Amino acid sequence: MVTAVTSGLIMPAEQLTFAQIAERLSVSPEAARAIVKRHRLPRRNDGKTLAAIDLKEIRSVTDVVTTLKARVAELETELAQAEERSAGHRVDFERERERADQLVTSQDRMVAELEALHSLLCSLLEAAQQATPPVTSRTPDMARRDMARDDSLAQSMRSLLEAAQQAARPVTSRTSREMTWSERWRWLRRTG
Repeated sequence: MVTAVTSGLIMPAEQLTFAQIAERLSVSPEAARAIVKRHRLPRRNDGKTLAAIDLKEIRSVTDVVTTLKARVAELETELAQAEERSAGHRVDFERERERADQLVTSQDRMVAELEALHSLLCSLLEAAQQATPPVTSRTPDMARRDMARDDSLAQSMRSLLEAAQQAARPVTSRTSREMTWSERWRWLRRTG
């Protein structure tokens, strides 16, 4: 048995051919040649190339490599599963984004309808005020009844007008932290 020095350590080594190394490590001769080259093991050529090798150390390194390869395979499996879950989340995200777009479109349509209703109410209120006959041509009892009815109608119209104005009021300028998600989304769609 020959003692070889590698990496500053003294290790007992056997002089083996590539075929013998391959047989003992259960690998191909090409893999044995690669192991000798990778570990920079001392070699000599007496008709056949012999390499000084400590099989115990090589086996322990091979065991570590095998363990690492198994762990890499586990991590690749976990990665594939995570990518599959991520794809599912992406589908959910796209569906929710489309739903939010539909809600924003619906809200924009409702705001436009409220603005049209506001204009109509303003026109009706103006027409009602112009159509009211002068109070002087009526008796005092009729005038009181008409005024009460007109006041009630005017109050109802004003309430409807205020509600329409309140609903059509734009979002006040706030920071994005103060906005709800849908307000932020609507703001981004308008500005982007």
